Amino acid sequence: MNTPKNLFSYPRFRPDYTNPAHFLPMSRAEMDMLGWDSCDVILVTGDAYIDHPSFGMALIGRLLEKQGFRVGIISQPDWQSADAFRALGKPNLYFGVTAGNMDSMINRYTSDRKIRSEDAYTANGDPNKRPDRAVTVYAQRAREAFPDANIVIGSIEASLRRIAHYDYWSDKVRRSVLPDSKADILLYGNAERALVELTHRLAAGEPIKSIRDLRGTAFMVSRDWKPAPDWSEANSTRYDTPGRVEPHADPYEMKTKEPSSCATDAAAPSAPVEKPVLILSREERQAALKEQRNKTVVRLPAYEAVKDDPVLYAHTSRILHLESNPGNARALVQAHGERDVWLNPPPLPLAMDEMDGVYDLTYARAPHPSYGKARIPAWEMIRFSVNIMRGCFGGCTFCSITEHEGRIIQSRSEPSILREIELIRDKTKGFTGTISDLGGPTANMYRLACKDKKIEESCRRLSCVYPSICVNLNTDHSKLVQLYRKARAIPGIKKILVSSGLRYDLAVRSPEYVKELVTHHVGGLLKIAPEHSEDGPLSKMMKPGMGSYYAFKEMFERFSKEAGKEQYLIPYFIAAHPGTTDEDMLRLALWLKQNNFQLDQVQTFLPTPMAMATAMYHGRKNPLHKISADSETVETVRTGKIRRLHKAFLRYHDPENWPMLREALQRMGRADLIGNSDRHLVPRYNPPAVGSGGKPAARTVSRNFNPARKPGTSMSVSPDRKPKPSGNRAGKFGMAPKTGRK
Repeated sequence: MNTPKNLFSYPRFRPDYTNPAHFLPMSRAEMDMLGWDSCDVILVTGDAYIDHPSFGMALIGRLLEKQGFRVGIISQPDWQSADAFRALGKPNLYFGVTAGNMDSMINRYTSDRKIRSEDAYTANGDPNKRPDRAVTVYAQRAREAFPDANIVIGSIEASLRRIAHYDYWSDKVRRSVLPDSKADILLYGNAERALVELTHRLAAGEPIKSIRDLRGTAFMVSRDWKPAPDWSEANSTRYDTPGRVEPHADPYEMKTKEPSSCATDAAAPSAPVEKPVLILSREERQAALKEQRNKTVVRLPAYEAVKDDPVLYAHTSRILHLESNPGNARALVQAHGERDVWLNPPPLPLAMDEMDGVYDLTYARAPHPSYGKARIPAWEMIRFSVNIMRGCFGGCTFCSITEHEGRIIQSRSEPSILREIELIRDKTKGFTGTISDLGGPTANMYRLACKDKKIEESCRRLSCVYPSICVNLNTDHSKLVQLYRKARAIPGIKKILVSSGLRYDLAVRSPEYVKELVTHHVGGLLKIAPEHSEDGPLSKMMKPGMGSYYAFKEMFERFSKEAGKEQYLIPYFIAAHPGTTDEDMLRLALWLKQNNFQLDQVQTFLPTPMAMATAMYHGRKNPLHKISADSETVETVRTGKIRRLHKAFLRYHDPENWPMLREALQRMGRADLIGNSDRHLVPRYNPPAVGSGGKPAARTVSRNFNPARKPGTSMSVSPDRKPKPSGNRAGKFGMAPKTGRK
């Protein structure tokens, strides 16, 4: 990868604009107080405006402010008319439109398509402050307010809808968000680089329609458009179906070898170069292959084809994920009617000093004063937490982190993190000495990376840790251990908790880390996510088997005992994930009973746009392997009745589920599990209810954790309720909420 321009190396657009506003203005009155006659950029967000780096519009707004631009915020506008979008006037450069830190549909609806009772990113949790598919609605209203204004869309919602995508809530494949929103350009992924360069180029007078070379952007073009005449186009179906998939060229291989099929490392055969490959040096061959890839666009099946063909949809998902490494990804193009959606390769990750610069900006670290004393649940959750990294190389198929933030870990420096802890201590109201979370999308991927940059740039694996941890992955946790020790040594800090999702198959590689975590950073309960006990579902999730869980559990209990602490693991599990059968759920229920777990709330699989598990759900094909009409069919639970049954297996102890489970066990030929002894899963009869002549039965469900029970008893949290916000999962032009778990 070429060395990109540093985020903070651009000349300031307004050299005299050096004093940051206490809060970015949300009204003309605030603009007047700052002496502004107009805004250069107006950011429209579906969230309440909280000036803190965990909230996307604050981070982006402060970054642009640092570049010398005047930035205003329109937060949760009334979308019924265009009036609210005229509140700050017409922006000099563009409207930046986002749904907020979360996808608006996931924010509002449960996995059962029921409306949630609370919006965590809104004052007082009001659930009616943003529209469905907010990016599209906001962009259309902004265009209505000022027809000649530039419209730039981004955030997790736009990022996951950049091509044709399956929409669970309407149960159909929808078009890219670009043609529906009528936006000029879409920024996907961690988009600080694209956003800063785009803004400076627009300020220099360059038309937005001519800016077509930025990584991490998507836009609409005519069907015959190419960046330059020497670009070539390749049909994606040539690479994946029918026939064998050729392996990606090995840049270190000096001689030819027979191609072999590979489940995750598939790519197109390299195009011919001017000289025979065998007489080229390694460096020459690498350069030739890279040049060829950099001038090739892969044509995906058109929207009109994938909307009616689940096999083509799964194929498209596979190609998109294989073309996701910034080091070797090619541009992608997908027809929508008479025009194309063009996707440039993913953005290049931020260097550590750039990450520091973004998080060290001048934030008020509080909600905008206009909210008064209103309770904002997301702020209450994250105000004492610190984000130390972004990205995830786990590749879990149900999770949106990889699709949005990428697989390359971007970490902050130790001094930057320690400074933020001190800021929380000194400036955040209500701080009592406990940091609620020191983590990120994954708690223990801080500063982990491939051992060789060249290998990283040529890799096409979908996961660095599945089916096993890559031999080229550095799993040294020593820098994280050092960070923990320095953080808790800061004066005034009583406790530092680690609440982010833990990748325990990585953790067991470092007993020193597990000991440090268990001894000092667990508040009695530690959440981890086996997700399932059976190999079938786990293989479709790209999650490790239970061997890693048992290894971590042994370490956790041993180090807890050595520290003289009574601590417990809380496991997460998913019901109704693609690849899961009734028998799989039964075996998981028996495992839970054997290990004395009684889960309170549980997660039912929620198909999010663009996730690989969503492609399995919709197309019943496995995009982890080559796709064809006769390739592997994935068991998929789609009916509400079976989804409820799978959820009931996880809550086998709840009397409300016993009738459904008894019926299922009889149907499955497992009536031997119905009875009143400890070896049975559910009793033969429900206890009498109040008013039936008997005493009311006590519910066996564990509503609260009871340390008097045997180790193993726990609760689990579910997106069937509102997904809980975390300061380490901002969804903006740059970062993503954690719609999956580690």
